[in-house]
Amino acid sequence: MQVTNTILMVRPVSFRMNEQTAVNNYFQESINVKNAEINAKAQIEFDDFVTVLKAKGVTVIVVDDTVNPDTPDSIFPNNWISFHANGAVGLYPMYAENRRSERREDILDTLEESGFVIHTVIDYTNAEQEGVYLEGTGSVLIDRVNEKAYCALSERANEELFIEFCEDFEYTPVIFTAYQTVKEQRLPIYHTNVMMCMGEKFAVICLDSIDDKKEMKNVLKHLKQDGKEVIVITEKQMHAFAGNMLQVIGESGKRYLVMSSAAYHSLTTSQIQIIEKSSEIIHSSLETIETCGGGSARCMMAEIFLPSAKES
Repeated sequence: MQVTNTILMVRPVSFRMNEQTAVNNYFQESINVKNAEINAKAQIEFDDFVTVLKAKGVTVIVVDDTVNPDTPDSIFPNNWISFHANGAVGLYPMYAENRRSERREDILDTLEESGFVIHTVIDYTNAEQEGVYLEGTGSVLIDRVNEKAYCALSERANEELFIEFCEDFEYTPVIFTAYQTVKEQRLPIYHTNVMMCMGEKFAVICLDSIDDKKEMKNVLKHLKQDGKEVIVITEKQMHAFAGNMLQVIGESGKRYLVMSSAAYHSLTTSQIQIIEKSSEIIHSSLETIETCGGGSARCMMAEIFLPSAKES
């Protein structure tokens, strides 16, 4: 299946603007507010978001972050871990040193205690020693049904490691580079999932960010041959996190497309109509998290596709 009804989320205790990620995450902005206040606001946004998801019947497993070690970006767990239907767990190498401490074995224990089965752990983290990174489903956008994986190359998404990932999980790689304008320069976008979203019947993508026309045509070819209705967003909409969405399953199998309120309000009427043909939109305000963290709704949710012990 392309979508799941169960997600993992990590509640922050020391959220702030991470100085180590700001060097190439151009979505981050500093605000003149004390870190304690930033974290308090982020916790409120997090709790409200979880409430919105649960109200629609989405199963949310919430794990509290720990004060030590210092992990200001723990709210974005999908970058260091992924969970797959064959019982595999992927662990990923992280660009920022202080993000590497987000990896926690006890979270795997929590999932097993919650009734999920883990057969194997595929660990790519040794690549950090060589300065090579691939930040989970931030860097890799998976079309599980059509067995493809899309990756916008950047300092946080290494091509060779991405191909290794595709070989391990048996996905066809679709590779390109996506850019954004920063102080009149075209610089690589740090994560694929801020410019692209994969749904069951549609794909949201910022085509303006793919400067190479051959690469853009190749991405479109794959999406269209797999029957995806392509929803094109502008670079301005991308900066409102309109690419950072995730489709999930709620009560009675109903499909929802989850996004921030900023992303929702950036969409046009026609874009909303296309989405609503197959998914109800749900959104929540994530202003502090987006501004200081440079990530949004999709980044906060690690999808769980693991088999359950009841099925084994």
